[in-house]
Amino acid sequence: MTPLLLLPGLICDERVFAAQLDAFPQAIAVHGYGLADSLAEMARIALAGAPARFALLGHSMGARVALEIMRIAPERVTRLALVSTGVHLPREGEAEKRYALRDIGRSDGMAALVDAWLPPMFAAAHQQDEALIAPLRQMCIDVGLPMFEAQIAALLRRAEVESLLPTIRCPTLIAVGREDVWSPPEQHAEIAALVPHARFVVIEGAGHMLPVEAAEAFNTEITDWLDEPVTTAHAIA
Repeated sequence: MTPLLLLPGLICDERVFAAQLDAFPQAIAVHGYGLADSLAEMARIALAGAPARFALLGHSMGARVALEIMRIAPERVTRLALVSTGVHLPREGEAEKRYALRDIGRSDGMAALVDAWLPPMFAAAHQQDEALIAPLRQMCIDVGLPMFEAQIAALLRRAEVESLLPTIRCPTLIAVGREDVWSPPEQHAEIAALVPHARFVVIEGAGHMLPVEAAEAFNTEITDWLDEPVTTAHAIA
């Protein structure tokens, strides 16, 4: 059984993939990226601890790290899933929004930063769900401000990646929650259009924290992706 490597996003660790680690015995989650302040360095950290070949799933920033792995070592990736993410370069106002959160962390502490950042990452129906949010809140607080600062530095210095998408040859899943306001479905449709033979799915009732919010539906999509055969079209696209 081919290992499944899971890459977490901004101020997340393997806890964001708890439901996937339970469902897929071949899954391995990267705990974190240390204080790496570039996506390429995060990719090298993930590769250093990875099996020789693996299916690769990245969530949010983790999907951007996954694309850096596709740039560095595509021969090691048997299939790719990009979840709740984007491929665009920094947009107007992005730096200011990220620095505003950083400044909350610096002045009021990591808990205040997380309380400002995390709830909007969930679908509206989940934003008051303490059982759902509390474990992720603690995860993000545990990760800490130095890692947040390193990761936003990496995101704000990210390299162009759209030209890489048409070169991807392996079975590829592009997945997003219907209520993801940070990385909306239309953004994922644009990504899917650039990846040859990608499968694009929108999962109802979830926001940006799709692996947690709609774990059962998401796991079904992962199963279908892992079962998707590699065809001649993948090889010659």
